[in-house]
Amino acid sequence: MLLRFFGYIFGIGVFLVLIVAVGVAVVLHKYNQDLPDFDVLAKYEPPVMTRIHASDGQLVAEYARERRLYLPIQAVPDLIKAAFLSAEDKNFYEHGGLDPEGIIRALVTNVRNRGSGRRPVGASTITQQVAKNFLLTNELSYERKIKEALLALRIEQAYSKDRIFELYLNEIYLGLGSYGIAAAALNYFDKAVNELTIAEAAYLAALPKAPENYNPFRDTERAVERRNWVIDRLVENGYIRASDGDAAKAEPLEVNPRPRGGYLFASEFFAEETRRNLIDMFGAEKLYEGGLSVRTTLDPKLQQVARAALHHGLMKFDQARGFRGPVKTVDVNGDWGKAVAEIPALFDVPEWRLAVVLAASDDEAVIGLQPRRLASGKHSEDRDTATIPLAQMKWAKSGLKKVSAVLKPGDVVYVEKVPDKPKVYALRQPPEVQGSLVAMDPYTGRVHALVGGFSFAESEFNRATQAWRQPGSSFKPFVYAAALDNGYTPSSVVLDAPLEIQAGREVWRPVNYGGKFYGPSTLRLGIEKSRNVMTVRLAKDMGMPLVAEYAQRFGIYDKLGLYLPMSLGAGETTVMRMVTAYSVLANGGRKIDPTLIDRIQDRFGKTIYQHDQRVCEGCEADAWKGQAEPELVDNREQVLDPMTAYQITSMMEGVVQRGTATVVREVGKPIAGKTGTTNEEKDAWFVGYSPDLVVGVFIGYDKPRPMGKGQTGGVLAAPVFTEFMKVALADAPAKPFQVPPGINLIPIDARTGLQTAGTGGGVILEAFKPGTSPPSSYSIIGYQDSMGRPLTVSPEADKAVATGTGGLY
Repeated sequence: MLLRFFGYIFGIGVFLVLIVAVGVAVVLHKYNQDLPDFDVLAKYEPPVMTRIHASDGQLVAEYARERRLYLPIQAVPDLIKAAFLSAEDKNFYEHGGLDPEGIIRALVTNVRNRGSGRRPVGASTITQQVAKNFLLTNELSYERKIKEALLALRIEQAYSKDRIFELYLNEIYLGLGSYGIAAAALNYFDKAVNELTIAEAAYLAALPKAPENYNPFRDTERAVERRNWVIDRLVENGYIRASDGDAAKAEPLEVNPRPRGGYLFASEFFAEETRRNLIDMFGAEKLYEGGLSVRTTLDPKLQQVARAALHHGLMKFDQARGFRGPVKTVDVNGDWGKAVAEIPALFDVPEWRLAVVLAASDDEAVIGLQPRRLASGKHSEDRDTATIPLAQMKWAKSGLKKVSAVLKPGDVVYVEKVPDKPKVYALRQPPEVQGSLVAMDPYTGRVHALVGGFSFAESEFNRATQAWRQPGSSFKPFVYAAALDNGYTPSSVVLDAPLEIQAGREVWRPVNYGGKFYGPSTLRLGIEKSRNVMTVRLAKDMGMPLVAEYAQRFGIYDKLGLYLPMSLGAGETTVMRMVTAYSVLANGGRKIDPTLIDRIQDRFGKTIYQHDQRVCEGCEADAWKGQAEPELVDNREQVLDPMTAYQITSMMEGVVQRGTATVVREVGKPIAGKTGTTNEEKDAWFVGYSPDLVVGVFIGYDKPRPMGKGQTGGVLAAPVFTEFMKVALADAPAKPFQVPPGINLIPIDARTGLQTAGTGGGVILEAFKPGTSPPSSYSIIGYQDSMGRPLTVSPEADKAVATGTGGLY
């Protein structure tokens, strides 16, 4: 009877077990049908940030939607592995995807906490977290946990433990916008993972469960407590010694967040232009998620020199026009530090600080400096004061004798520390006038420096590439180059006298700067002195279609209007285009493509773009077998005769030596270049070059308006060029421009263009192509007979030509 009873109970138990097994099988089958395809893990390519580097390897900028750097497991330090295993899944390398011990512990904890309102405790292994992060959602449900467990078992069967751990360490979110351990190490501590200390590695390992709960600034105590818990687990699991653990726990939590965006000082305009180029080349998704490694052409030293030179030029012009007023006015009664801290400063002009005027007397202003920003993003509670003496703000107003006549309490202004004088500052203001500078290698088109304005923080508009402005007389060399390429010589003589151009009912009368006319002059003299009327006559004599062809050939304009005023630079172009065009003159006439990028590699290190497209014949040989050395073949288009390029270069050397840009002689090296000034001095240019470096400078208001009488390219832009080149070429030898084979250098009279045997200030060596020579008679372009033929006169007649009573137009 008893045996029958136990048999009956056993049968019911077996039946119930079968029912449960069938139920479990049905449930598992159901969820197995809906599981996502975990094969995507094999093809997984996480979004990785793109990094832009300068030519010397320095980091310029990073771009990403998720700040992530992918590290293979072999590159992950043992300390990092140990910290995350101790914090998240100490049995990871022993279990098969699920941790039974952890599951039981979590169940017991959740039963105890039932009804307490606490969040349920999980027992997810690293494999389960990979399944959730890659294939599932963060939904809190038993259904998701079942799917997570099933996927974990499948993943463990398909992939090695190291591969699973690698995916986890690179995918996990660790706060501050950081995905993966490599990005987190940089963003929290500004270090590579192999530089992290025990305390730092433990803190990162404390973050995966809830990074916002352990914010190093907002929840410092909780963060340290959680970090120390991880350190204890490292000791408990035998990864570190107890003494090392105690020392690590005693360390403060010193987080040093890495700045976002640009990292290299003064590179903001360059980095932004590179970013735009990358989007044009590959699209936004590839830029922000593709993990590109971009090696740019940026020379960090030249970039800082370019920024300083342009700043000095803009500030000199602006300060001559006085102080325009404070940035803002605040109430200084109470905590003035908090009031001024809320005003955004120019982050890319670190030598300046915002300050509020606390008191102003005759001799000085007492100022309160904007509190420094701490690593947490908050402003310091310290309140520093200083003074602005009258001597450091004389520029603010003509004849200024009292500080209080310009500044009053509550005025928020920019100031700059005066060297060697503690707590003494000078008054500053961001200039209204703007400008740009581009420095380029004329043989490769590599842009070494690019400054697009006074401050990127103030305005991201890039005046080097986005501002379309009239180049004025800096366009004239290309009119003269067209002439020299088509039968004219540097000693050809053009009439500089009043000229009328009929255009419909309108009559245009071009004039020279200053309103004077100088009679017959050589082409060289015309470009050295920037004679407008001569240039118009020359363009009229050649025909504007030829001028337009050359302008397009050099890339200055896509399509130049066939109007004579265009020969004076009335069309709009950019500084980058002008510098590129001058580079063609500097390199002997070969077309170049400007570039900010040398090379681009994908996330795997494969080169997917290279600017240098020259063909290397013989570079693919497996070994040397007596063949000739490899040869780089320059297959770029020759857009100008090399002899013409040298002639125009020689003429523009005269601009520096005797013409409108004599200030550039201070460089002390061979320089060729040309000034440019537009009507009413709205635009000021200087573009010039040494044999190895081309630099263009533009200055003008963003909304074009007169800058004042006399504010020409030679006065405003040329000094900026000079300051830059003096530093850029300081260590370079005084290298002369190379004379092409075949050029004949013949002494001529600079005034008449006729050959001379004499010497002295009026005699120069002029460059002539084979088959050409100085004229034997004075043939004047623009001085014609009734048949339209140039008249030949004696040099003594030039005064009469220039001052005659008419009939010479």
